[in-house]
Amino acid sequence: MRLLSEKAACNTHGQDSSYFLGWQEYENNPYDEIRNPKGIIQMGLAENQLSFDLLESWLAKNPDAAGFKRNGQSIFRELALFQDYHGLPAFKKALVEFMSEIRGNKVTFDPNHLVLNAGATSANETLMFCLADPGEAFLLPTPYYPGFDRDLKWRTGVEIVPIQCTSSNGFQITEDALEKAYQDAQNRNLRVKGVLVTNPSNPLGTTTTPNELNLLLNFIEAKEIHLISDEIYSGTCFSSPGFVSVMEILKERKNDNIRNQVHVVYSLSKDLGLPGFRIGAIYSNDEMVVAAATKMSSFGLVSSQTQYLLSAMLSDKKFTKKYISENQKRLKKRHERLVSGLQKAGISCLKSNAGLFCWVDMRHLLKSNTFEAEMELWKKIVYDVKLNISPGSSCHCTEPGWFRVCFANMSEETLELAMQRLKAFVAEFNRSNGNTQSNTSKNSRRKSITKWVFRLSFDGGDREPEER
Repeated sequence: MRLLSEKAACNTHGQDSSYFLGWQEYENNPYDEIRNPKGIIQMGLAENQLSFDLLESWLAKNPDAAGFKRNGQSIFRELALFQDYHGLPAFKKALVEFMSEIRGNKVTFDPNHLVLNAGATSANETLMFCLADPGEAFLLPTPYYPGFDRDLKWRTGVEIVPIQCTSSNGFQITEDALEKAYQDAQNRNLRVKGVLVTNPSNPLGTTTTPNELNLLLNFIEAKEIHLISDEIYSGTCFSSPGFVSVMEILKERKNDNIRNQVHVVYSLSKDLGLPGFRIGAIYSNDEMVVAAATKMSSFGLVSSQTQYLLSAMLSDKKFTKKYISENQKRLKKRHERLVSGLQKAGISCLKSNAGLFCWVDMRHLLKSNTFEAEMELWKKIVYDVKLNISPGSSCHCTEPGWFRVCFANMSEETLELAMQRLKAFVAEFNRSNGNTQSNTSKNSRRKSITKWVFRLSFDGGDREPEER
């Protein structure tokens, strides 16, 4: 007799991905400056630990919020009792105002259209349940966050069909790629219900251009499908071009025909560095989606204590203004350190302007242009160099040799050590493979191509290759 459900017995969670396997290896041998200086350095975790001091300073100055008090009087009992799953009005108001502030107050959000969830993971899955049935599909541009294979598919039964993007144009979304993905789904007898994009992109660390956003809106209007814009990294944009939300483009178009087809996911996990607080949100203009998602949110509520504390913090406009500005400055500085360290090791990366990571080009270190060679290189970096980074294949990249490398979850000293290890590895690789003139020329040509892509990305133009 079968004692477990099919869901419990199936192996479609994605936990066996190299993305998660690298985490396991790190947990078995974590780097520590004192206790384990030869351990694995975690560069596969997109956490923002650069501005905790700003948050801690605010908490120290606002003991009532942290102590669950109002005007000096304890409200512990009030917060400890059951709260309606619609969320605390004060927190929803503070959150939508913070979302607007990140977007330069170019758009506003109605708290009545906001649904709270226990993190962006829960928010994305909830939208899948609301917008698609098992066996239907969403299109996702590659490379994409490896966790989506779990978040969007595992419990919902929804399929993912990749929109194949390439380095030839900086991994931008194109009309041809969209149409091909749509046709691929039809060839698999899958009904396409929508497109999901991350903006800024994880793993690329780039912002989606207005041209791409307009392309996506035209596409969903023509196909009569949905668009989900996961904007969890919206407050991490540290360089030009700036972050542009799909809601800004929708406002500019003054087209009410597709307002109800566009949905935004947000979280405080990346911008405030609070993944442990489990704050996520869905924003939608579709009243039926809001109603259904609100009912589903009872399976993943945000605690009243968390809502109370963060409503006080986000309502402090002087603090939020300072935090957003200072956090972006720190991210830019740390990003520059990583890029500089990679360059000293002879490694380039896609030019990025947001996020907590870089999309790093190690194609010249592959023994062959295959994903087998990519996995061989990844294993050497994890086990020999002792750096956990994420291989492009785990992000469904179509080209072997790209890796996501995170930079905001460690100290400057740890990042420097990681770059020293990587530089030594590349030097040994070059010695072992005979750093001939032909190899040098090949690498130079590749770097020239990369720089060409970068230049096009920031020169503007109509559908010229730009950074996402």
